[in-house]
Amino acid sequence: MKSITKIVITGGPCGGKSTAMTWIESNLSKHGYKVLFIPETASELILGGVAPWTVNTNYDFQKALVSLQIQKERVFQMAADNMEDEKILIVADRGILDNKAYMTNEEFDSLCHELGGSEISFRDNYDAVFHLVTAAQGASKFYTLSNNKARTETPEQAIAMDQKIISCWTGHPYLRIIDNSTDFTNKMKRLVNEITQFLGEPDAFEDDQKYIIRMPDLEQLEQMPNCKKIDIIQTYLSSPDPNTEIRIRQRGSRGNYIYVKTKKITTPDGRRVETEQRLTPDEYLNLLMDADTSLRQIRKNRYCLTENNLYFEIDVYPFWQHQAILEVQLNDAEQQVIFPDYLSVIRDVTHLDAYKNRSLARIIPPED
Repeated sequence: MKSITKIVITGGPCGGKSTAMTWIESNLSKHGYKVLFIPETASELILGGVAPWTVNTNYDFQKALVSLQIQKERVFQMAADNMEDEKILIVADRGILDNKAYMTNEEFDSLCHELGGSEISFRDNYDAVFHLVTAAQGASKFYTLSNNKARTETPEQAIAMDQKIISCWTGHPYLRIIDNSTDFTNKMKRLVNEITQFLGEPDAFEDDQKYIIRMPDLEQLEQMPNCKKIDIIQTYLSSPDPNTEIRIRQRGSRGNYIYVKTKKITTPDGRRVETEQRLTPDEYLNLLMDADTSLRQIRKNRYCLTENNLYFEIDVYPFWQHQAILEVQLNDAEQQVIFPDYLSVIRDVTHLDAYKNRSLARIIPPED
């Protein structure tokens, strides 16, 4: 069956995006992918003479940029639809939500409405987002303006912009942050590993940690710019294979939702390979007919939080009043987790089946 996946490579100034494209092409083609690259739209416009300082207002520039980005993505999708390749990966050098970092929230909401969408629909239109942290943070001696004529930021400005971009993408169902904790070559290897893991290719495994935490101050979280609240309804489907778990999920907020089918396969050594498929609303409704009636539907609020170059997900369930589940995605098994000081960790439950969503879907959940 033909599959077309669209991802975003984003990040702060001088994060390594240009080099990343070469690494992605070289490594993903080995897995049988036809890789298509959508060039960075902002650089194209600026180098062509269309810039915030050459048009009437920044809003006019951002409108031109996002309009062109939408059209480019449609063209690449149309081209992919007409290709004979079975596995196609569309890689966008920055996505629509990057532009929010250069606008006020009100301006961006107005722009989305004017262009016929919403922040959530534009953000979640990509299957995955990979953020490369600017070299100015953690590898400052390699930060340079010389390899991009459209780049003007000082190191301090680059770090601030890096954090703004992460905040803009926070809330996406699959956001990964690649920092500068290793040398540049290994940074690229980590990126490629994250992408192959997302695509469910052989030898690509999840590497995350799960904790029980005290119920955080939800009002505080909702007011933080680096935190986004998401509503989730999750339904488990019947599976003939005991080593395969299949679920479907409605995910979004404020009336804007995406629908995803997730398959998790447990390998003989106990690790899990996960693949995801975007669904249409009709496909989602049809699959609900295959629900595993021995399990209840899981409804939860998820708070997506970016801090310390890590992506935290806090799941709040209606049957718990005093605790929640915190999950954090790691770049590798040896990475140290630095918890935000406003979260209180009770214990690590990474390897406890009782706190997996499938177990929580049983009629009687673990005690609060």
